[in-house]
Amino acid sequence: MSVRLASAALVWALSVVLAPVRAETADAAHGREIAEANCGRCHALGRTGASPLPQAPPFRDLGKRYPIEQLAEALAEGMVTGHAEMPEIAFEPDEVGALLAFLEELTGGDKGAGERR
Repeated sequence: MSVRLASAALVWALSVVLAPVRAETADAAHGREIAEANCGRCHALGRTGASPLPQAPPFRDLGKRYPIEQLAEALAEGMVTGHAEMPEIAFEPDEVGALLAFLEELTGGDKGAGERR
C-alpha cells in the first residue's frame, strides 16, 4: 500500500512540476502557427535562413532590436512600422502570449537586449 501511495505522490508531483513546461511548449507551438499564418510571408521564422522580404528582420533577431516582453503591447494594439509592406495586425491576448513564447523559444530564452541596430 505504501508503494502505491508513494507512486501516486510521485506522479502527482511530476505533473505539477512539468505542467508549466508543457503549457509553455504548447504556447510556443501555437505562437509558431500564428507567426506562420500572419508573418511568415515576409519574416524568416526559423533559427536560420533569410527572410523572404529582405527588409523584414528574421524573428530570431527581433530580440536584438527590441526587448521581447515589450513587444506585447505592440502586438496587441497593432504594430506600426516605417514601411508600407508591413500590415497592421492586432492580436488577441492569448495570441500575444503564444507569439512571445515562440519568440523566447526561438531566441533560446533570450528576452532581448533591446539594442537598436
